[in-house]
Amino acid sequence: MKCKIMHESKGRMRVRFCINRMTLKQADTAEYALSAVVGVTRVQVFDRTCDIVIAYTCPREKIIGELSAFSFDDEKNTALVPEHTGRELNKQYEEKLAALVIRRAVNKFILPMPIRRIISVIKAAKYIFRGLKCLLKGRLEVSVLDATAIGVSLLRGDFKTAGSVMFLLNVGDILDEWTHRKSIDDLARTMSLGVEQVWIKTSDGQEVLMPVNEVRRGDMVVVRTGSMIPLDGKVVSGDAMVNQASMTGESVPVHKSEGAYVYAGTVVEDGECTIAVENTAGGGRYDRIVKMIEESEKMKSAAEDKASHLADKLVPWSLGGTMLTWLLTRNATKALSILMVDFSCALKLAMPISVLSAMRDCSRAGITVKGGRFMEAIAEADTIVFDKTGTLTHSSPRVAQVITFGDRDEDEMLRLAACLEEHYPHSIANAVVAEAEKRGLIHEEFHSKVEYVVAHGISSMVEGERVLIGSHHFIIEDEQCTPPDERVFRHLPKEYSHLYLAIGGEVAAVICIEDPLREEAADVVKKLHEYGISRVVMMTGDNERTAKAVAEKVGVDEYHAEVLPEDKAAFIRAEHEAGRRVVMIGDGVNDSPALSEADAGIAISTGAAIAREIADITISADDLYALVELKRLSNALMSRIGWNYRTIIGFNGGLIALGVLGVLPPATSALLHNASTLAIGLRSMTELKN
Repeated sequence: MKCKIMHESKGRMRVRFCINRMTLKQADTAEYALSAVVGVTRVQVFDRTCDIVIAYTCPREKIIGELSAFSFDDEKNTALVPEHTGRELNKQYEEKLAALVIRRAVNKFILPMPIRRIISVIKAAKYIFRGLKCLLKGRLEVSVLDATAIGVSLLRGDFKTAGSVMFLLNVGDILDEWTHRKSIDDLARTMSLGVEQVWIKTSDGQEVLMPVNEVRRGDMVVVRTGSMIPLDGKVVSGDAMVNQASMTGESVPVHKSEGAYVYAGTVVEDGECTIAVENTAGGGRYDRIVKMIEESEKMKSAAEDKASHLADKLVPWSLGGTMLTWLLTRNATKALSILMVDFSCALKLAMPISVLSAMRDCSRAGITVKGGRFMEAIAEADTIVFDKTGTLTHSSPRVAQVITFGDRDEDEMLRLAACLEEHYPHSIANAVVAEAEKRGLIHEEFHSKVEYVVAHGISSMVEGERVLIGSHHFIIEDEQCTPPDERVFRHLPKEYSHLYLAIGGEVAAVICIEDPLREEAADVVKKLHEYGISRVVMMTGDNERTAKAVAEKVGVDEYHAEVLPEDKAAFIRAEHEAGRRVVMIGDGVNDSPALSEADAGIAISTGAAIAREIADITISADDLYALVELKRLSNALMSRIGWNYRTIIGFNGGLIALGVLGVLPPATSALLHNASTLAIGLRSMTELKN
């Protein structure tokens, strides 16, 4: 692609593509393709000017090479662009705002006064009708105040003030709608499936792993516990409990059996089913998500609710103050000055924008937040609960050693373990499969059926014998498999976690899992304490020895070992009963009950599908510093909201006082009020600071 460098500084370059016009699709292609380049930290594309701003840490020559090789028609580039990017939505509302400002300028500076008055009366009819409708329903809300202010201004012949009030109300309505639509659009896009491969059952009963984009209508997809349903379809066999919260808002899993319809994006909490695909590529999922969000109150934070309710509660006081001022002074100008300064515009505009700004900042930091209320929960939390594996430790554990008993072959035991584990999305399972692939072992489908026992392990039948893989508690205590000499168990390497494999009721092998601690874990715990978290707890299904070693290295306040999923959820309930706000962080199927129970559940992006689906927030798996950034941004959001409240109440209260004293005329009060509303709104859009 031919382009010209317009400006350049260290680590930053502004280039202009040598084309006459850039479409929105081309702008998205450029943004996502260049953002995918290793070393590029940020890309901004300006479709109107065909300019691109690139921030980078890699060598300058690499950026030049990528720009030279870039093509809008390259399928590799276009494949990176999601179905919905938000660019079209932003342009739509930018044009709405621009059109509104232009109409206002034409009306004020070009049209003659008689025509301007007629236009003001016509526009005012909408607001007056809205206020009367509210009164007829027996409610005193902001629309009544708006209608009164506009109506009184028109009756007094103050068309300038009436026009200014209506213009600012229009701006507020557009910004509010934009905020709402953008929040919904951002959330719908972040709820994308993230499913790349699926298990397809062939005509001869074999299961084959296939890329999801190669699946065709009528193919049979097998979905098991903890996995996301990748495509819409009908269940042809099996029984499963499906979590449909992402599509229907239902909090209780729904039983699905033969003949039932299932949707892409929902998650199998328990069981297994085979689905006949009816819609490939998750057809219509985005639109269904948008509809679900629009019908839900999940997006709204408590601060937004409070602002909206406070604005409505202040209406009777504003009207009462207006009447009282007129009765005491018999001065319509002083009375009108109160109506010209209402608190609703700023309150209802600044709070949603503040929340959206915070969610945008989170997105830039690799954090997906499903609603403003969860950032409030993070800000108010005093207890944070960590799962260990894949959270405090790296999300890619490794097999360090395979210990076999009797005459069992090491590679054969690893191959068998991988064959069972590859069906279930968990970091330890992934480690076993990865080690088998590294050794060139073929995991054939020679078992008849795999059953997943949540937080314990996996059961299957192989050549007529029952095969189990899981924790010491599951294999030895629950299933009572015959162990080798107990002295052997006592001499297992203590620095590793242990995965037990039993065949025909006897322990056949122990797979030692090396789960390296995240380098930043201890520092993250320390910084969370500094940001206001008083209690950091680690809960794990690992044994006491391993848990204690990790807890000491990380510096958590307390830890709990060998816990079950229900134990984590019960701990959080107990904390709630004690009056504490709790955040839970996990990545596995066994963390889903606790993620649901917490005030804010946080999932790791590489974790199990059900954990990501249930969680309120998802953070990048790159490092845990995203948690610190999330806490910082949440604290900053609440500080900004508090500042907004104080400023709006204080400034507008001062305007009312000056108006009642006759210092400020109504038009000046309205101008200062509207200017302050815009100023606070614009400040609320800026990046959050400490």
